[in-house]
Amino acid sequence: MTTDQETSMSVTETGATVWLTGLPSAGKTTIAYELAGRLRGEGHRVEVLDGDEIREFLSAGLGFTREDRHTNVQRIGFVAELLAANGVKVLVPVIAPYADSRDAVRKRHQAEGTTYLEVHVATPVEVCSARDVKGLYAKQAAGEISGLTGVDDPYEAPESPDLRIESHQQTVQESAAELYALLSERGAA
Repeated sequence: MTTDQETSMSVTETGATVWLTGLPSAGKTTIAYELAGRLRGEGHRVEVLDGDEIREFLSAGLGFTREDRHTNVQRIGFVAELLAANGVKVLVPVIAPYADSRDAVRKRHQAEGTTYLEVHVATPVEVCSARDVKGLYAKQAAGEISGLTGVDDPYEAPESPDLRIESHQQTVQESAAELYALLSERGAA
């Protein structure tokens, strides 16, 4: 083994889970991918656990009842903590509408000594509805779907998140920069 290989193998990266919660079309995923690009550009190991992708693969078969949503969040939280404990920066843009589900994920991280940051992407429902990235608000308004988080299904906004991002009042780059600053402040960037 060369000296360079020894040096790179002995350096351990600090992992962290950054949970971006907010309404559908709030900008969670867009901000996560913007930050992921910056972190990767600096050489960090980064994974984005996108809520839609997780539902398709890890949580296939779950519905949108309160119990199923809780199970989905716990599965994602388990995977996130596992990755973060192994030096990965894990960005989790997932609605996670219930405070008790998010608190359980935070407690899992605390029990393992893994950094966990809760970020509320606090975009008003009117702005999310106008963005309507996936057409969910239009479908709900037309009566084609029900149970849309923040409209006819509850969303419990975090009371004291580690960071609140007002994505409708700044650019994606500014939002990602705020989040990067928080990671740096907490020693995880």
